Amino acid sequence: MKYIMGAGTATLVVALDQLTKWLVIRHLPFYSEKTIIPGFLNLIHIHNPGGAFGIFAKNQGTLQSLMFIGIALVAMILILYLYKKTPAEYPLLSMGLALIFGGAFGNLIDRLRIGKVIDFIDVHIRTLHWPAFNVADSAITVGMLIFAFYILFRKVEI
Repeated sequence: MKYIMGAGTATLVVALDQLTKWLVIRHLPFYSEKTIIPGFLNLIHIHNPGGAFGIFAKNQGTLQSLMFIGIALVAMILILYLYKKTPAEYPLLSMGLALIFGGAFGNLIDRLRIGKVIDFIDVHIRTLHWPAFNVADSAITVGMLIFAFYILFRKVEI
């Protein structure tokens, strides 16, 4: 049952991530934005060749793309290992790992397809902007918070 739930969670993340990115590509021209909640939330169509939060975005190239693809693959293998080792009595921890896996896979699809990750969620308070992100990034963040909670506060050993 643990593996069915994990596969289902990861598949749902990938499907939602790719669907939302497809909708952005189809309906929002590159570098344009649409205000959703004035002063707080926009949809914006950008491509991020770098890592999380745009780290290394200015240094583009084949080597960098290959590096990020390699990092994603290693991370996904590590997540699968941790998922397998997670005791069945911690279903929320398993779900957190599945969220991370699904998010990593969603962004990996972009990197393999176009060499960059499509970001479109722009959260800001007036002129203070958080870097744009996507559904995959959100899943990774929520999954990491769950993982950190279990490791730091529940003292779960995997």
